[in-house]
Amino acid sequence: MNSGKQGVKKVEVRLKWDPSAWNQPPHHLDIIAATYSADAPYGKPVYVVHFDSRSPDGTINMSRHSRTGQGFGYVEVMTLELDRLASSFARVVVGVVIHQDGGRKTFGDLTGAGVQVVEGYEELLKDDFARVSAFTATTVAQFTRGTAAAWDFHEVVRGFDSDPVAFTADMGSTP
Repeated sequence: MNSGKQGVKKVEVRLKWDPSAWNQPPHHLDIIAATYSADAPYGKPVYVVHFDSRSPDGTINMSRHSRTGQGFGYVEVMTLELDRLASSFARVVVGVVIHQDGGRKTFGDLTGAGVQVVEGYEELLKDDFARVSAFTATTVAQFTRGTAAAWDFHEVVRGFDSDPVAFTADMGSTP
């Protein structure tokens, strides 16, 4: 899927979830993006961006982060400026992972959870994680650079049973 003839240029990935009950440990989710080179589009990521980091060139970064889900609407936001990524990159995979600090939690254990991918005012993806309710992590989107150097969007909702560290290594694997 492509958002137009010129390809996808700048997108936001937005994440929301309801806070845990007052007597329970907080639910902590994170958006993670992994970049892959043209030489090895399904190999090891060149770099990974998450709540504590940004891409070396500033093209992928977190503009909002939450450790609890408290707030209105989407409480975590990652911006990807794909049109500014170097030509050495051919693929970017974006996922969401649940931290497992307070015991095992899956997407099915959360309420009010959802992810949205937008380019400007165009919604490319909106999902409530129902398809991956038994999992602790999921990919949500993949962006690939086409032959005309334009970026294409692909919905890739695929569940994983991983913690944040293992997920960053697995999320770009071939399905």
